[in-house]
Amino acid sequence: SPRADSTRCCMTVSPVSPPAATSSDEEDDSDSSTKPIRSEKKKNPVSLFQTGGDPPKEKKTKKKAPPKAAESEEETPETPQKNSNKKGKGKKSKKPKEERPPSPVIEVDNLEEFVLRPAPQGVTIKCRVTRDKKGMDRGLYPTYYLHLDNDKKVFLLAGRKRKKSKTSNYLISIDPTDLSRGGENFIGKLRSNLMGTKFTVFDNGVNPDRANTDWSNVRQELSAVVYETNVLGFKGPRKMTVIIPGMNADNERVPIRPRNDNDGLLMRWQNKNMDNVIELHNKAPVWNDETQSYVLNFHGRVTHASVKNFQIVHGSDPDYIVMQFGRVADDAFTMDYNYPLCAVQAFAIALSSFDGKLACE
Repeated sequence: SPRADSTRCCMTVSPVSPPAATSSDEEDDSDSSTKPIRSEKKKNPVSLFQTGGDPPKEKKTKKKAPPKAAESEEETPETPQKNSNKKGKGKKSKKPKEERPPSPVIEVDNLEEFVLRPAPQGVTIKCRVTRDKKGMDRGLYPTYYLHLDNDKKVFLLAGRKRKKSKTSNYLISIDPTDLSRGGENFIGKLRSNLMGTKFTVFDNGVNPDRANTDWSNVRQELSAVVYETNVLGFKGPRKMTVIIPGMNADNERVPIRPRNDNDGLLMRWQNKNMDNVIELHNKAPVWNDETQSYVLNFHGRVTHASVKNFQIVHGSDPDYIVMQFGRVADDAFTMDYNYPLCAVQAFAIALSSFDGKLACE
């Protein structure tokens, strides 16, 4: 009956805002695979992100579409995108369902290339973020680690807030111990405005002041995040806008290399100049009277209520989850991302949600 379906739906969702849901975590996870699936009538979501754009001239972070990553498509466990479990034709795994469905087999042969390369189409890269608050000043400046959420728990990225910055500034590194700005492991950074409500994600290129003649070494902007300020101070879900570069015909990111502060992703978005730029939003959670909380369906990947829990979608296809992030323990979170995001983009967006200045709680 329709009533039974709606009850089941409540069991498969995770609260994004306290108080926590009353249904147990076991129900959350075991029932997610039996949720009625919606027919997939929509066109290929990849087309949502194509903006044309000139193919990048430099080859530094070129996507090689390694055969290993492609193989993993066959073995993908059910993925949260499109609220459907139809993916993974001929999947081999007949294992009993685990508490959090793990990531498919992903080969990371060149870490720097992998973390900047968009997720393969049709594959959800499932990751885990852990927050380390131990040590002298880790309470104020924790270190965040990103690993693949699979048996090997492959390390991908580490991030930490810089201490002497006027604005929030997080360095992102491909080495868990070297989080220095000048080190060769520096892969990107996340910088906020003074209010702490707008963030920009850069790769490891140089400041425009130090550009070479063809500007090929200047840093790219990989994404921007805007949090809507909650001026009334009431508790409720945050509202996020995520701005990313579009993809060209070869499914590669269009390079956005601003020459000054008036030409970044945020300025383009504010000026409604959306050439080669894509706007995404967090999916609006639904109020659940039974649990007295806002809820979203994370298909068992999120088990704890938090205002930090979110899903990022394109307005034209809210069933295709570009990224989702949510709490599973006090200092542990799952972070899953799909094409066209890369690990650095997704990790930086997640880091922005931890920032202490957000007036959006």
